[in-house]
Amino acid sequence: MSPLIGLVIAYLAGSIPFAYLAGRLVKGIDLRTVGSGNLGATNVFRTLGASAGVAVMLLDITKGAVPVYWLPRLLGAGAPVTETATWWALAYGVMAILGHAKPVFLFWQGGGKGVATAAGIFLAVIPVPLLGTFALFALTSVLSGYVSVGSLAAAVVFPVWVWCVQGGSPVFFTALVVGVFVWWTHRANIARLRAGTEGRVFGEKKSGGAS
Repeated sequence: MSPLIGLVIAYLAGSIPFAYLAGRLVKGIDLRTVGSGNLGATNVFRTLGASAGVAVMLLDITKGAVPVYWLPRLLGAGAPVTETATWWALAYGVMAILGHAKPVFLFWQGGGKGVATAAGIFLAVIPVPLLGTFALFALTSVLSGYVSVGSLAAAVVFPVWVWCVQGGSPVFFTALVVGVFVWWTHRANIARLRAGTEGRVFGEKKSGGAS
């Protein structure tokens, strides 16, 4: 079976809107109309509570990890040990992020910013730098009070860490592209941070949208 089919499968997997489903199942609401309007774990955490937020975060991570780990093996690209197989695996991960950001099952309306799904990609291919970056993300988010600050910091630090471990590998170039994408999806958060209106998750809450 052609590895190209995996691009479609990965996009469809990424399009599963776990945050939207959680909102409907837990409170009967459309999270696109509540809080930040973003279908990501942060909005779920703030709107539905910690348990739902953690569950959605783990499911969004899985959306990135499963296509990267299994599709190359199932579709003939092989385990990601050769450079070609690694590129295929990473391509599946990128398609999962695109599905998460623009989910076909919601007619491309809404979606998340791709941080948790991106984490799943790199958890499958380079776990040690990813886990270290997650620790930085958590610490920065708690100290600043803003998950968006943690996400932006992680998007900068992770490619640097990958470069230190692997040099100019396919994983590094993908991490760099994903990092730029994360900053682009957070451009409204950056504007709110500069204006002092970004919503906090930790500590005192301020008015404004969530991350």
